[in-house]
Amino acid sequence: MKKLLSPWLALLTLALVVSIRVSDPTFVESVRLRYFDTLISSKPVVESENIAVVNIDDSTIESIGQFPWPRDQYANLIQNLYSREAGLVVFNVFMPDQDRFNKDKNFAEFISTVPVVLPQVAVNEPVKQNTKPFNPGVAVIGDAKDFTVDFDEIQPNTKVINESTQSAGIVNTFPEVDGVVRRVPTLVSSRGELYPAISIETLRVISGDPSFQVKVNDLGVEAVRIPKFGKIATDPLSRIWIDWSHRPKQYSAASLPESFGGKVVIVGLTARGLTNPVSTAIGEHYPHNLQSSVLDTLITQTNISRPDWADGFELLTIIVVSLLSIFLTKWKYGFIPVLSFIGGSYYGSLYLFEEFGYLVDISAFIVSLFLVYAHSYTVKFITELNAKLQIKKQFGTYLSPALVEKLQKNPELLRLGGESRQLSIMFTDVRGFTTISEHYGENVQGLTQIMNRYMTAMTASIIKNNGTLDKYIGDAQMAFWNAPLDDPNHAKSAVKTALEMMEKLDAFNEEISQEGVPAFGMGLGINTGTVVVGNMGSDQRFDYTCLGDHVNLASRLEGQSKPYGVKIILGPQTAEQVKDEYDVVELDCIAVKGKTEGVKIYTLGKEELQDNFLFLYYGGNWKQAIKIAELAIKKGTCLEKYYKSMIDRLKEGCPKDWDGTFRATSK
Repeated sequence: MKKLLSPWLALLTLALVVSIRVSDPTFVESVRLRYFDTLISSKPVVESENIAVVNIDDSTIESIGQFPWPRDQYANLIQNLYSREAGLVVFNVFMPDQDRFNKDKNFAEFISTVPVVLPQVAVNEPVKQNTKPFNPGVAVIGDAKDFTVDFDEIQPNTKVINESTQSAGIVNTFPEVDGVVRRVPTLVSSRGELYPAISIETLRVISGDPSFQVKVNDLGVEAVRIPKFGKIATDPLSRIWIDWSHRPKQYSAASLPESFGGKVVIVGLTARGLTNPVSTAIGEHYPHNLQSSVLDTLITQTNISRPDWADGFELLTIIVVSLLSIFLTKWKYGFIPVLSFIGGSYYGSLYLFEEFGYLVDISAFIVSLFLVYAHSYTVKFITELNAKLQIKKQFGTYLSPALVEKLQKNPELLRLGGESRQLSIMFTDVRGFTTISEHYGENVQGLTQIMNRYMTAMTASIIKNNGTLDKYIGDAQMAFWNAPLDDPNHAKSAVKTALEMMEKLDAFNEEISQEGVPAFGMGLGINTGTVVVGNMGSDQRFDYTCLGDHVNLASRLEGQSKPYGVKIILGPQTAEQVKDEYDVVELDCIAVKGKTEGVKIYTLGKEELQDNFLFLYYGGNWKQAIKIAELAIKKGTCLEKYYKSMIDRLKEGCPKDWDGTFRATSK
């Protein structure tokens, strides 16, 4: 289970994400392309300074008549555009069939005298044609066959038009994996020849060059060049990304402006039922509008590219930052740098696009970072939750709720496995238990209930004062202070608890006396010293407890409370640590059973004659000590039982080997 809850299992998630990114399935590519749409469309939209669009729309059809028109009408429209200062007309109306009005010759004669760029289409099906498609000619450095989209045929316009035109270009669109057009090839091939896209062909005509050039390296097409215009950088498949920020002004063919100001005018169909729009990164657009964006991208020399190093850079970033995120889960506020990485990746990619035109993907990076961090954080959360539940299970019954909550918030405060620290240990025991047991006789349930009531009342004081209830031992209790959480005043806390327990015992006895139950007596022993505390036991069961000589001494002190006639006996370190707040009285120097070294023991209270008594007692002058004890009893003292007990001992006479230490013979 611990292995399953290792945060390093997030490495499996990272490996999975990296493998998916390397294999680059369709859905990953689709998400990446949509992010590129976001970058490209982030550029502010401006009106094109180079291109205008004339639409053969519904209003045009209404004014001129049913489409298709006689082709001399096309010539009239083109002539009208030139008369309004069009720099070049791109007439995006494909004419593969003969004119039903037999006006092909008229149109052909017209376009032989003026520059007009016509469309032609690449197809993968047989084409009946008596003429070779228009091709301005191309000079190729290298072999471009393997790096261009290849088609079976190029479908030109009708023979008479095709042989008369001065220019024609391919108008095919090439959607991405998700059906959206974002980039277009500048070249296609068919039967071993290269044909330019209509945008490249238009640019060639504008420049006045008779042909264009293509440079190919080992990786693919490097660039397309029109000598008088310059080099056009492409990807290895001769594609360019479309910049959608330049939008041409739109006109209806039925309502033309007085002047186009020398702009390239692209004519296309928008009337209902004549053509279908194309899905693009900014929505559906008619084909001639797509061509206008491509042409404007070329004219403005907008270089949008996916750099060769992008894939490697993205993978390296995914791995490095995801690994870092695993370490960050150890920090409470690790999500802050993770969010910073996400925000920084967006603004970084935006900067690279705006400054250099680079398309760098962050979608896989964000998904990887989120999944790896979420995996690692979830493991951390479950681990901490289990730790908190374990703490509550382990300590909930013998620590105060406040202490349990502190441990849950900061489990590091709990150092399991055993450690040495100074504790104040308390043992309690019931006095008069035999009388109480005889009162209930064979009523075991009644005895159990009264003992539970007694233990509940006494335990409440321990928990209230942030003590740790170690265990119940029959009718006895063991508790300690200063573990698992620090309590710098642990000795005072233990003594305070003892006094409160005595008060509660009086109230408890008053309550049960009304029920006819004999009164409970109680003896307490408290000792302070360094012991080993932690989880003790076996793999199957363990308890949080403490071990050491000072624990044993605390138990022995409780056992001596009865023969010394007091309710509470304190060890020497306990007395030393509480004497500034509580009155303590030295009782004796005793070597408890099993020990040879004596320790001084104390109780709570005040007695003026005790110093004189102890001086005589330790010095072996027991006869005079008896007189002091009798005097104290006569004057009235809280230690009356103690003095009577000591008088009985002293009357036996001082041993010859007396060294000031009483050696107990019973626990």
